[in-house]
Amino acid sequence: MSEEINSVEETNIIINPLTQEQETTLEERLSPIIKFSDASLSQGKMTLSNVNLTIDEGEFLYIIGKTGTGKSTLLKTIYADIPLKAGEGEVCGYSLNKLKKKNIPMLRRKLGIVFQDFQLLQDRNIFENIAFVLKSIGIKDKEEIKTRVTSALEEVGMASREKEMPYSLSEGEMQRVAIARAIVNQPKLIIADEPTGNLDPITSEEIVKLLMKINKEYKTTILMVTHDYLVIEKFRSRVICCENGKII
Repeated sequence: MSEEINSVEETNIIINPLTQEQETTLEERLSPIIKFSDASLSQGKMTLSNVNLTIDEGEFLYIIGKTGTGKSTLLKTIYADIPLKAGEGEVCGYSLNKLKKKNIPMLRRKLGIVFQDFQLLQDRNIFENIAFVLKSIGIKDKEEIKTRVTSALEEVGMASREKEMPYSLSEGEMQRVAIARAIVNQPKLIIADEPTGNLDPITSEEIVKLLMKINKEYKTTILMVTHDYLVIEKFRSRVICCENGKII
C-alpha cells in the first residue's frame, strides 16, 4: 500500500534543490502555461484564497493535500468547470476572467485528462476509445484518425492491443490506454488526477515513468495529483500543497 502525504511539513525531505538537468529544463521553458494572481477559487464551502501560482510550460508538478483541501477546486478552475471567483487567472493563453462560455471547448482542446478510475468506454474497443476523442472535436478523416490513434497507442506501449476491450486489460494497461486518450489530441497540458491511486507500487512507478517520458520528450506540462509519498520521493519534481485554504 502507498504511503500518503497530506501536509507541507511531511514533504520536507522531498522538496529539495533541483538537479542541474532540472535547472537547465527550467531555463528552456518558454512562458507560464498557468498563472493565478491574487486569485480566489471556490466550490461549495471550499475556498482557496490569495492564490499566487505560476506553472511554466513544460513543467512536471505534483499537487498534494488532504481530502477536502481544494485540490479538486484548483483542477476544476483550470479546466474552466467552475468560474474564477476573484483575482486573475490564465490557462494556456486563455484569460479565465474573460473566457466566454462558447470558447471553453477551445481551451479544453489544449488539455488532456487522466483519471484514477480510467473512465474508458466499456462497450468500445481500445482503438475506438481513443478515436472517440478525435471524432468529438470534429475530425472525420479516417486515415488521420488511424494515424493519430496508432501513434498514441505506440507511445504508451499498447498498439498491439487496439482491438481488445477495456475489461480484458489489467488496471495498469487501462491506465496506459487512458494516457493515450489524453495525449492523442497533442495537448499542451495534462491533468493527471491520482493516476496511480488504483495501482500496485510497481505499476505505479511504470505509469509515472511514462508520464515523465511524455513530459520530457514533448514538453507537455503535467499536473499530477497524488497521495503517494513513495512516488514523489523516487521521481522528484516540484511539489505544491493545498492546505488550510491556501496553496503552499
